[in-house]
Amino acid sequence: MKRFVAAVAALAAVWSAPSPAAARPAPPPAAEHGWVTSTLRHMSLEQKVGQLFSTYVYGSDATSPSAADRSANLAAFGVETPAQVVDRFHLGGVVYFAWSHNLDNVRQIATLSNGLQTAALGDGGKDDVPLLISTDQEQGVVQRMPAPSAQFPGSMALGAARSPAAARLAAEITGRELGAVGIRQPYAPVADVNVNPANPVIGVRSFGADPGLVADLTAAQVAGFEQGARVTSVAKHFPGHGDTATDSHTGLPVISHTREQWERIDAPAFRAAIAAGIDSIMTAHIVVPALDPSGDPATLSPAIITGVLREQFGYQGVVVTDALNMAGVREKYGDARVPVLALKAGADQLLMPPNLQLAYDAVLQAVRGGELTERRIDESVRRILSVKFRQGLAGSPYVDADAAVASVGSAAHLAAVAQVTDQTLTAVRNDAGLLPLAGADRSVLVTGWNNAAFNPIGRLAGGFTARGSRTTALPATLPSASAIAAAAAQAAQHDLTVVLVNKAWDTAVGDPRASQQQLVAALVATGRPVIVVAVRDPYDIAALPRVSTYLAAYTYTPAAMDTLVRALHGDLSPHGRLPVTIPAATDPASTLYPIGHGLTW
Repeated sequence: MKRFVAAVAALAAVWSAPSPAAARPAPPPAAEHGWVTSTLRHMSLEQKVGQLFSTYVYGSDATSPSAADRSANLAAFGVETPAQVVDRFHLGGVVYFAWSHNLDNVRQIATLSNGLQTAALGDGGKDDVPLLISTDQEQGVVQRMPAPSAQFPGSMALGAARSPAAARLAAEITGRELGAVGIRQPYAPVADVNVNPANPVIGVRSFGADPGLVADLTAAQVAGFEQGARVTSVAKHFPGHGDTATDSHTGLPVISHTREQWERIDAPAFRAAIAAGIDSIMTAHIVVPALDPSGDPATLSPAIITGVLREQFGYQGVVVTDALNMAGVREKYGDARVPVLALKAGADQLLMPPNLQLAYDAVLQAVRGGELTERRIDESVRRILSVKFRQGLAGSPYVDADAAVASVGSAAHLAAVAQVTDQTLTAVRNDAGLLPLAGADRSVLVTGWNNAAFNPIGRLAGGFTARGSRTTALPATLPSASAIAAAAAQAAQHDLTVVLVNKAWDTAVGDPRASQQQLVAALVATGRPVIVVAVRDPYDIAALPRVSTYLAAYTYTPAAMDTLVRALHGDLSPHGRLPVTIPAATDPASTLYPIGHGLTW
């Protein structure tokens, strides 16, 4: 406890001291206008078009990637190194992923960022522009930064905490750590209102189902990112992806909200983000007939981007498309038409086209052929350059790798992670009065869904062992019939079983054999006490009717497992309250547990 208090005190000092970016006074409009105008004036059309694109590159080093990454770059972009990709296409941005081998460790990420900036800046001429480097760092179940970074709970967990201060703090520290390694554009926060429990792609990535709560926490995170950490947040996915049963990665969802429903449910969070001063908003590959009856996805809709977002909402910042390699935006038009139509609709930043050369050439041809004017291109480039100037990239594009290693995952940051996570755990059902657990002399089986990177089963088992239990860890992710039988046999030999579930309700895609439901049923059938913990969607309880003890953690981060252990043993009382309604499985129109439900002890 003394170490925790000391860490929090140290964190207070960190918060009070401005970061290098925050220490810079806000530039006067004249300085921004002057740099943007001068830079734009010296750029060729090819350079301007390149500024519109942001894409992944393969490799952990800008100039010396592995042989496999060289081959991958050659196949995708026609050149071998990340630096050459940036130079060839005059890229405005790069997006980091683990699968493209950009995110190995803190020092490597910072070094890669510096190498890519060197490639973008070339000889330092007036037509050279620094990169805006991005990644999906929503926290919770969608986070890219590797350990030891601060791994906060995600949006729905923050919704359960119902604390704008906690949401802002999570965003500020996340933004500071990203900025330390050169990532200045986190694709967060998620402003979607998850009113559809069957939503396959948003779910816990949303703050919840209450438009007011989502708006408040969206605004808080925008403030944390933009004012606190001085990075460019991205509210997504406009005009609202929360009420769909189709994943836009694999299909084209249609949102059937009326205009009145959209104004009441989906619009408030984006209005709040704009009021909070957000610099960029991401579009959704969804059809919203009430806003545009054409059948075009929002990403390609002038009525939605220009008519609603720009003209009705008065938004003047950068509009980022969701990834252009997703099925939702490719279903109606060819890959050469999509980037042109996105620009005509009012988008600025074109994210991850499936064929960068094709997309780049298509935009150039559209300008040269008169379908797009160079003035229209200049409008988008000017917005992108303005963001880069406000980020300080015009004067300080590089980061200090040593400082990044010292700050990312610091004791103060990890203490804040624990502090925020402790507010999120939601106790949904305690019908048997099992919790909090009495005494410590027991044998415990920890089983169920596991994740190789985070190992929540191991973390949870270790927490029980540290408190004196005789613990067995038995991962059983989407188990076979034989694995279910083995877990049940083990449970029968233990005093208590704790089982983790992840989207056990989703038997259409995620768990088509309903193996998690079968596992839980077999464990309960032993007659021994069973605690079920949802480490993603809280809706799983509806598919597990025989369970008497159920908690929602919303995520499987190490801090979430530590909070869970402490709560189960009575060291802290659960504070979280459901930010969504849990419907009954047999009748989705009826409520099993309402928004706001949450037990404590």
